Amino acid sequence: MSRLSPLNQRRWRNFRANRRAFWSLIIFAVLYCLSLFAEFIANDRPVLIQYQGAYYFPTFAFYPETEFGGEFRTQAVYRADEVRCLIFTGGAELCLDDPDEAMAEAQAQGTVEGEPIVQGWMIWPPIPYSYNTVNDLGGPAPSAPDSRHLLGTDDTARDVLARVIYGFRLSVSFALVVVAISSLIGIAAGAVQGFFGGLIDLFFQRMIELWGSIPSLYVIIIVAAIIPMNFWLLVFLMVLFSWTALVGVVRAEFLRARNFEYVRAARALGVSNARIMFRHVLPNAMVATITLLPFIVTGAIAGLATLDFLGFGLPSSAPSLGELTLQAKTHLQATWLGFSAFFTFAIMLSLLVFIFEGVRDAFDPRKTFR
Repeated sequence: MSRLSPLNQRRWRNFRANRRAFWSLIIFAVLYCLSLFAEFIANDRPVLIQYQGAYYFPTFAFYPETEFGGEFRTQAVYRADEVRCLIFTGGAELCLDDPDEAMAEAQAQGTVEGEPIVQGWMIWPPIPYSYNTVNDLGGPAPSAPDSRHLLGTDDTARDVLARVIYGFRLSVSFALVVVAISSLIGIAAGAVQGFFGGLIDLFFQRMIELWGSIPSLYVIIIVAAIIPMNFWLLVFLMVLFSWTALVGVVRAEFLRARNFEYVRAARALGVSNARIMFRHVLPNAMVATITLLPFIVTGAIAGLATLDFLGFGLPSSAPSLGELTLQAKTHLQATWLGFSAFFTFAIMLSLLVFIFEGVRDAFDPRKTFR
C-alpha cells in the first residue's frame, strides 16, 4: 500500500470497503488458483511414484510401461492392475500373468515366488479421474452421483466433477485472454480516434460500422466447418469481433478531454501525443471503460459455452461447460448434469460481476465507501 499513489490507495480502500466485491474476489481467486493445479486435483495419473528407489512424476513426464517392468512401450496405464502390481512389487514377472495373485502374495509374505520384493508406492490425486477418463461403471452411462463420482458421470462415462474443474479453468482463462487482447486493441483504437479526430475518426467510424454489421456467429460457424477448431483459433475469432465494444466509450472520453486546459498545456510544453494520450487522458477514461468490462467477460464465457453447445466450438474431447449443458439437454433424466452446469455458470458469472462492480465503483471519484 505504501508504494501506491494516494489516488490508487483511495481506490483500493473503496474496493475493500465494498464487502461483496472484496469477498467475491477472494473466493474467485481461490477457485481459479485451485483450477490452475487441476492436474494435481483430478487426474488419472499419480502425482508421484516410488519404484525401485527412484521417483517418477507422471503428471509432467511420459513413462512407458517398460519403465516399470512391463511389456509395452506405450504410456503406462497406472489404473490397470498389471501396472499397479509391477510398481508395488518392484517389477515381479508374476504380475504379467496374475497381478491379483502377485499382489496378494506380496502383501501376505513380503515375497513374490520366494524372492524379496522392493516395495513401491503411488500418490494419487483426490479425484483419480481426468476430464477425459472413460470409467468402467459396470452399468449404463450417464450414472448418478455416488461415492466414487460425486457429481455422477456423463453419457461417455467421464467424471462430471473432473470436467467441471477443468471446464472452469478453460472458460475463465479463455475469457481473460479474449478480454485482455480485445481491451488493448479497442482502447488503442478509441484513443487514436478521439484524440486526433477529423478524417482519422471519420474513416475508423465507417470501418467499425461495416465491421460491426458482419454476423460474427455465422463467420465462426463457417470457419469451424472448414478448419478444425482449437483454443487459440477460437480466441482469435472472438477477439476479431469483440474489440469494437470499447472503442465507442474510449473515443467519446478522448473527444471530450482533448481540448481540456491541461492537454493544451502539455502540448505547449512539447509533450508527445502518445504520452498525453496514455499518461494524462486515458486514466480519466478508465471509469467508463471498466464499466463495460463485466459485459465483455461474461459475453466471452457465454460465447464459448454457446459455440460448444451448438457443436462449433472446441473439440468434443475438451472439458467444455457448454458441452456439459448440451448433455444435460439431451439426457433430461440425468438431472445432475443440468444442476452441475447451472451452478457452475451461476457461481462463476456472479462472482465476476460482483468483482467488476467493485472495481468500477472504486474508480468512480464520486463514490466513497465507509
